[in-house]
Formats: sequence, structure tokens, C-alpha cells
Amino acid sequence: MSVLHGKVMHGLTLVLALLMLAAFPALAAPKNAPAKSVVTGPRVGTIDIQGIQRVEPETVKSYMLISDGDPYDADRVDQSLKALYNTGLFADVSIRYEAPNLIVRVVENPIVNRVAFEGNKRIKRDQLQTEVKLAPRSVYTRTKVQNDVRRILDLYRRNGRFAATVDPKIIQLEQNRVDLVFEIDEGQASYVKRINFVGNKTFSDSKLREALATKEDRWYRFLSSSDTYDPDRLTYDRELLRRYYMKNGFADFRVVSAIAELAPDREGFFITVTIDEGDRYKFGNAKVEATLKDMDSAVLDPLVVVDQDDWFNADKVEDSVQKLTDVAGSKGYAFVEVSPQLTRNHDEKTIDVVYNVAEGPRVFVDRIDIVGNVRTMDKVVRREFALVEGDAFNTARMRRAQQRLQNLDFFEKVTVTNVPSETAPDRTVVKVEVQEKATGELSFGVGWSTVYGPLIETSVRERNLLGRGQDLRLSASLALRQTQVDLGFTEPYLFDKPISGGIDLFTFQRRLQTQATYNWQSIGGALRMAYRIDENLTQSWRYTLRQDRVTDIKDYASIYIKQQRGTATHSGLMHSLTWDYRDNIIEPHSGYFIRMDNEYVGLGGTEYFLRNGGSGGYFIPFGDEVTLDLMGGGGFITELNDRQTRITERYYLGGLKMRGFAYGGISPRDRNTGDAIGGLWEYYGTAQLRFPLGFPEEFGVSGQVFLDAGSVGKTVSYDQAYLAQNPIDQSTSLRMSIGGGFTWKSPMGPVTIDLGYPIMKESFDRKELLRFNFGSRF
Repeated sequence: MSVLHGKVMHGLTLVLALLMLAAFPALAAPKNAPAKSVVTGPRVGTIDIQGIQRVEPETVKSYMLISDGDPYDADRVDQSLKALYNTGLFADVSIRYEAPNLIVRVVENPIVNRVAFEGNKRIKRDQLQTEVKLAPRSVYTRTKVQNDVRRILDLYRRNGRFAATVDPKIIQLEQNRVDLVFEIDEGQASYVKRINFVGNKTFSDSKLREALATKEDRWYRFLSSSDTYDPDRLTYDRELLRRYYMKNGFADFRVVSAIAELAPDREGFFITVTIDEGDRYKFGNAKVEATLKDMDSAVLDPLVVVDQDDWFNADKVEDSVQKLTDVAGSKGYAFVEVSPQLTRNHDEKTIDVVYNVAEGPRVFVDRIDIVGNVRTMDKVVRREFALVEGDAFNTARMRRAQQRLQNLDFFEKVTVTNVPSETAPDRTVVKVEVQEKATGELSFGVGWSTVYGPLIETSVRERNLLGRGQDLRLSASLALRQTQVDLGFTEPYLFDKPISGGIDLFTFQRRLQTQATYNWQSIGGALRMAYRIDENLTQSWRYTLRQDRVTDIKDYASIYIKQQRGTATHSGLMHSLTWDYRDNIIEPHSGYFIRMDNEYVGLGGTEYFLRNGGSGGYFIPFGDEVTLDLMGGGGFITELNDRQTRITERYYLGGLKMRGFAYGGISPRDRNTGDAIGGLWEYYGTAQLRFPLGFPEEFGVSGQVFLDAGSVGKTVSYDQAYLAQNPIDQSTSLRMSIGGGFTWKSPMGPVTIDLGYPIMKESFDRKELLRFNFGSRF
């Protein structure tokens, strides 16, 4: 039965196969049988290229999707037309079929002969040229021109000129060439007319405006661009606001929006910043939890310096992280990670900070990539890093390197980040992106000084010579009572070591007839070297060789001055140590510094003495704008080899060190002539309170009240019989003065006016009620 069933099934299968072959005859053909040719339309005989001048025919054909002998296909012809347009080589392309040939007619785009700019005054041609992509010998297209117009407009908008227009003009030349001229109407600058804040309750609008880099339009900002609208600057302002609030206790602060609206006349912007201050917190408990071996949390706790009565400050938290990282690194932990954990106590409005110090991931520096430095050499950037390829990666050191690069003042912008390396999972790549800025300075100034009278100054300086980070300067000043020329060169990394070395050449002539009845001429030079022992301690050495001449002594001058007539040679080596913990070297608001100097003069020459001295300052902040300065110093000279110290080496007090007294007003004096002859030691000190006077911050006007004190010690030794005939008035008593004044950081230079009045003095001292200094630079 099963056999019969199998035969029936086999028969049915054969019948079905025959039926399928009948219905689909193509299935019966073997796989390797040649297919019958089917003519679907006409074929292309040849492709004829017309209108070309520079481009080769084969180049045109290479972009087409149809070739000689191919069947004519309208879709492929259409695609070929688009491909030829997309090359950017042709202004017009047409393809038509004239059986049996395909005719391709093109109109080549012209070649740019020259690119010119007209009407640009605010932005130089070189800067515009780097912005546009079209250049001589490139192919001209309308799309490229439109893109370049957009780039130029963007450049002007970044410079605050949103009313600028650009009109490209074409000048046809022979041989299908063109001159491209961008006619620019720069329009008026689009100034920021008003900055408004919404949501601020603790700080006033005026206070918040001071924290921004963008400023409102004012007449006195004619030398600044901060009052022009810049979208990038507004983005930066959001971050500045966040920092300002974060250091004043607002840990939950956020910028909701920052909107700039252009006025209908396109000449001004109105900026509205909406913020959410959140709650204000003070510091709560702060402690360190260390899981590292041999690292006791109790030892690390003192490094976290916070006062529970202080407002929470994110900057102080970051400083504590840096200190903890440095200490752990000094203990040999290369892979340390300090993570501050913040706990908000909403009821008490405090924030507890726990610094978790733990072993970080073992990641090494694969390489350091530097981009954006066109002129500055890579080694100038690399030497600011405490990291090199192969070192253990440390986030704190990377942040410190970014700060050091910014402090160079060679770059407009510095960004240092790290990304995973493609070579290994435990490797990272440090990426450094810099934007260079001009480092050359040319200044010319006129002014007036209480000591030297009317003056003219000029100087030329390059702070990044040949991109090597070297500093070269030449300055000269001509005043009624002084002429001076200085040339200096500094190599910040001598022999590729973190040692600063330099040389100075100078000459000056000081006409001191009104103060001291003689003139002082000097010419010489100095070699110097300085290096850091740690972040805050610097040691320096300086060798000075100069020749001094005392000339043009008045007939009625003191006999002690007449004895100084002639030439002397000063050859001395000075050693200095400086501890500097100020928050800002130029205008300190907090911190302190101490400097100690020792100089031995007598390495050849005619002068022999030892000078020791020192100075220091302590700065106490009262709020954000008021600072108490406590500063002082002193020095003494020890005469050697029975040589009297010359009058040009001695100490005099007055002027800037002791306001209320004239230059050299405190000094031993010849009783017969009243001439100052100088002393062998001095000390001085000042307590000064600096405070704002209510002017806008951009004015740079601040006031000061002061109390100055000091004295000058006795002069060199003379024979008693000689002194009886030529008596000297001298006293070691304390002198003191009080007064006040103001300082204006004007666009042309600093202006300082002080009124001082002596409250403790000797009868032979010389007073000076008003001290006025003005120096202008532009």
C-alpha cells in the first residue's frame, strides 16, 4: 500500500512541474544560457562637450552618469545635469539629445582675479581676508559669494555693528576672469542701550551690571568695545552672573533666560536677563574623609579654611580641593580624586561640605594636543603644564595649567580639556585650544610729575618675541628734570628651565637743582635671574654695573655735596626673597607679601658697602570694594673699607613714601644751606584705606585716606671739628602725616592727587601739601 502511495505522489509532482514550465518558460532555461537582447530605446552615439575653455572634456564626462554607447536614459541624463552643477565649475549646464549624439553645453564659472574691500574702516583688510573663502585663482560662484557676505556680516556683528551691509560687485575681465569687490557700509555701532534684570531681590540692577562684561552705552566708554552687543560676550555674562551669585551664597542660582532685542533703528540693543536667585546659604560643617593609606583626615581638616558665619562661596570650595589635591600629591598619590559633597540644610540655610579624598582612576596622559597657536611655539604652551606625556593624569594640575596660560596674557581665550584616548582605555588626551592676541605694544604719553615736571614718554614692547615667550622692551622719557632710556630683554625659561633671566641697559640724567642743587648722571646695565621655590616664594639675583656722575653743582651748594663731585663706579650683587600671597599683584584686595633684599657693592668699582632691607604689606578687605592697606619697609647701609657712601646711594624720605613731605624732605641737612645729604638707614610705613567714591566702575575712580610714618637715620661719619664749622641738622625722631586723595585710572593713564599734612615733623624738614601725578598713554 505504501509503495502505491509513493508512486501516486511521484506522479502528481511530475504533473505539477510540467504545468509550471508551461506557465513560466523562463524557468526552463539553464542559468548560463545567454539572455536574449531587448532593445528598449535609442543608444547614445557620442557625447559632445561644448563651451569649455579651461576644463578638459574628459573631466566633464567623469562627472556624468552616462557614457558613449549607453542606452539613452532620461533619468541618468537628469542626474548627470545635477552632478555637473554640483561641481561648482559651471554657471550654466544644458544637455539635449540629438540622435544619435548627446550635446552637453556648459558655461564655465569665471576665475577670481582679485578680491577687494571698500568702505571698511573699523575692521582691517587682513582680518576680512581671513574671513572670506574666495581668493585669487579660485572659482567664482554665487553661492560662495553669498556665504562670504554672510561671514563678513557675522564679523561685523561680533564687533557690535548689526546695521552693517555688504554689497558684492563683479568686474568682468578678459579670459573669463573677474575682480570681486565687497562694498561695505559699516553703519553705526549697535550699542547696548539698557540691561534689565528680572527676579533679582538681593542685589540691585546696578550691582549686577558691574559683574557683567557687557556694559551699557555711555560717553566715557569711547575707548572700549564693552558697550557694543556681542552674542558670545552675553553667553559669557551668564557664567559671570552664576559665579557672582555662587560666591555670595546662592548655590541654587540659575539664569532663566538672557534675551537681546534689537531696536527698530538697528542701532541699539535692550538686554533682559531673567534670573532665579534661590535660597542664600552660609557654610555649615566642613570636614575631610580620606580613604587613602597614611592620610589622616584630622591632618587634612585644617586645610579646609571656612568660617561658618561666612556666606557659601564656590571659589573657596575649589581652593580647598586644590590644596587637598596638592597635599595628597606630595605624599605620593598620583591618582587622587577630591570630590566635594554638598548637603543643603534648607531649614538652617546652611551647606555642609564633605571633601571625599580617594584613589582616583589610574589614567595616564597619552599626549597633549595644542591647536590655535599660529605664532606662539608649542614649547611655550607646554612648559606651563606640570603634566607631560606618560604622567599620571591630574585634573587639578590641568586646571592650574589653564590658569598659568591665561596669566601669560598671550591669548585671547584658553580652553584646556581632556578626552579619552583612542589607543588605550587608561589613556587620556589633553586638548589645548588657544586664540592668540596681539602682544606688541606701542605707547606714547605726555604728563606731569611733582618731582620731574612736564614729561613725554614713549615705549615699544613685544611680550612674545618671535613666538618664544620672550619679552623685549625699549622706553624713553624726556622731562623737565629727567631724561631716561631703558632697554630690557627677558627670557622666562632660561636653558628651557623654569628660570627667568634677563639683561637691562639704561642711562638717565636727573636734574635735581631745585631739590638738591646738583645733577646726577648714570649709565650702566644689569644681569638678572629669578626662579620660584614654590608657588608663593620667589628667589632672585641681580648684578648691576653702573657709572655715576655728580655734576653741575651750584656755587652755593653744601660743602658735603661739593665733595661728591666726579665719577664713581657701582658694582654690586643683590639677592632677594619674595613671599607673595596677594590675590592681585596690581590692585590687591586681600593677602600679604614680604620681600627681603641683600646687596653687596664692592665687586670691583669704587664703592664698598652692604645694604640690607625689606618691605611688606598686608591687605584687609571690608566687603567687596573697601580695602585697608598696611604697608611698610626699611633698610640700612653698612659702610666697608672705611669708604663713605656717596650721596646718590643714601636714603631719603618724602614724595610717594611719605606724603605731606617733599621729595627728599626727610633727611639730614646742611644747616648752612639746607641741602639734603641723605642718611644711612630708613624706615617707613603707611595705613591706607581705599574705597569707591560712587562713580561707575568703568570710571576707575577710587578714594583713599592715609596715615604715613617714618624716619631717616644719621648720615655718614665726619670729623667733629669739621662738623663744628659745617653743622648738620639730623634727627631720628618719628615723622608722621595724614591726608587723603583720589586715584583715577583714566584711559590715558593713572592720575593720582594726594593732599598730605605733616602732624609730626622737625623744623628742618621740607613739606609738600599737594602731590599730583599724571601720566597719559595711548
